[in-house]
Order: sequence, then structure tokens, then C-alpha cells
Amino acid sequence: MAKQNLQTVALPEIIDLDSIDGIRDQLIDALEEGPVAVQAGAVERVSTNALLLLISAAETARRHHFEFSIEAPSAAMGAAIERLGLGAQFSGMMKQ
Repeated sequence: MAKQNLQTVALPEIIDLDSIDGIRDQLIDALEEGPVAVQAGAVERVSTNALLLLISAAETARRHHFEFSIEAPSAAMGAAIERLGLGAQFSGMMKQ
């Protein structure tokens, strides 16, 4: 049975194809333990694939009945989400 301790994943300044595998692995490990809080305040640049990864992680958390939140997203991350038209997908998980 999974523990219910809040897991934290801190995103780096640049989330691109070079860093996405490591982030994916961190999210997988965290989601096996329980609810996840993603720290996104340091993000300066984020790829579309990384945003889709976060949506997928949130869906996995939902299926396992775990909370999934993105804490204090940077302005750059918010702008990327809006530019790509993903605001609705992220609206329930963003925490200022």
C-alpha cells in the first residue's frame, strides 16, 4: 500500500529534452509514494513536451487518488501554458 507523505519535485530553470527524462523519473518515483507538489518557481524556459509530461503526471495522480499540485509557478511557465492554450488543463493544479 502506498504511503501518503507529500512528495516534492523541484523543477530546474530550463526544462527541455535534455532534462525531461530525469524529471519524468522523479515524478514516477514520487507518484508511487503519494501526493506530489511540484516546485515551479525557478522555471525560466519550458518545452511543450515538459508541460504535457506534467499533465500526464497529474492524470496519473488523479487515477491513484493522490493530490497533484504545481506550487508557485514562475511567470515564464505561466506564459508558456497560456501561449499553448493549456490553461484549462493546468487550472486545477496551479497553486500560487
